[in-house]
Amino acid sequence: MSDPQQGHENQQPAYGQNQQPTYGQQAPAPTYGQQPYGQPTYGQQTAPPPGYVQQPYGQQPYSAYPPQPGTNVLAIVAIISAFFIPLAGIICGHIARKQIRETGEQGDGLALTGLIVGYVFTAIIVILIVLYVIFFVVLFGAVGLSGAYYT
Repeated sequence: MSDPQQGHENQQPAYGQNQQPTYGQQAPAPTYGQQPYGQPTYGQQTAPPPGYVQQPYGQQPYSAYPPQPGTNVLAIVAIISAFFIPLAGIICGHIARKQIRETGEQGDGLALTGLIVGYVFTAIIVILIVLYVIFFVVLFGAVGLSGAYYT
């Protein structure tokens, strides 16, 4: 039979055969420029393990999403005031849409909704005022035509 170790000179030692010195044994002599056990000498730098990249100090880790710009306050005021004071909702809505175009804030939909509600409520109020005036013009005209005079 052949020797099992023949042709396998570069293999690791078998289990239990330790090449490191044990307690009480002397370590092998270091070669020039190196210290024992692969420790770097003074001024010699070692490369970090593969896949390891150290962040420089002071750099914050990246977040998952960039922060979103806030909602324009006038857009919120426009939609709320459009129900109570429609003219204020229209004015705030126009100003808010201009600011949103310039700054890139959120809230364009709120400002547009405030504008639409403000215009609709203003139209309803104008129609009610016109109907009110027509009602009293017709009422006073009917009283004048009847010939009834109050003394």
